[in-house]
Parts: sequence; structure tokens; C-alpha cells
Amino acid sequence: MKPRPFDPLHLAVAAFAKEAGELDGEWPLASLERLVDAAHADAKPANCDVARWRAVGESRPMRGAPAQVWLHLSAEASLSLICQRCLAPLLEHIEARRDFLFAPDEASAAELDADSEDDVLAMTRSLDLRALVEDELLLALPLVPRHPVCPEPLPVPADDAEIEPERPNPFAALAALKRGPAS
Repeated sequence: MKPRPFDPLHLAVAAFAKEAGELDGEWPLASLERLVDAAHADAKPANCDVARWRAVGESRPMRGAPAQVWLHLSAEASLSLICQRCLAPLLEHIEARRDFLFAPDEASAAELDADSEDDVLAMTRSLDLRALVEDELLLALPLVPRHPVCPEPLPVPADDAEIEPERPNPFAALAALKRGPAS
């Protein structure tokens, strides 16, 4: 029997898991608009830049309960970010790997999520895998991207002539008053 084709933009997660489905592919980075917004303005992704991804469905039998529905997702992309030290483009390779347990509804998902270290989502009729891949890549971005050694020397502060002279302490006059008149 030929495996059923699954659409990654409208994925029927329960059926995908039941058939132990596997999908993989590439999406142009330009189609992941929120991820592109994180890129350096002078180094936006080219048309040939892609995000690679792979999704595997799993149905785990449970004793005395319905089978658990799992989705195993991995994704990777390379993106030029803004170095927080020198503000120049910094090419980062981003990888995300996540396993999702699907609960029958929102209430069950909230309950399972509180008791589990796994990521729990509510079952949907149709899952947009591209949006999920983009979310995971966004979460995998470094908090403070920076070069180990910046390609250009960092600007140094101007010479000491421009530094404001030290002002007298305003409380020095109060201290003198407290001591009383000088003899």
C-alpha cells in the first residue's frame, strides 16, 4: 500500500503519527518573514538561501489509554545576524530539534504541560509545519550574537580633552557647615 501524501502546510498530525510519516524539505528563507526580520539589514538572505527541515510522526501505544501522538522536528538554516559588539553582519548556523506531544484539547495540553518536561501542544485538525519550523528557528537564535573576534577594530573613546572636568562634590559644602566655623 502506497503511503498517504502529507501536505506540510496543512499537516493532519494524528494521521501523520499513526502512519509514522516522514517529511523533509527546504523552504526559502525569504518565505520565513519573521526570521528574515532578525537578519542584518545589509546581509538579507539571497533567493538561494534555504531552511532545511525534517518531521517524523510517532504514535506511542499506552497501556489502558489512547496512543500518544508525537511529532519530532529538526530544522537548520544559516542567517547573517547583527553582531552586538561591532554591529557588522555575523553568519550564524542555527539548528533546532524538538519533540512535541499532542494532547486532545487545550485543557489536556495545559495539564500535561504542567506535569511534563516535553513540549505539549493541543491537537489541531491542520498544522502549518512551516510556521512551526520558523518558530523553532527563532527560538534557536542566539540571545547576544557576536563575533569571537570582530573583523574591524572597535571604535575607541575620544581623547581625554573632551572628557568633562570633575565637578566638586556638592555635599562638601554641607560637611564644612556641619563642622562649624573655622577657628
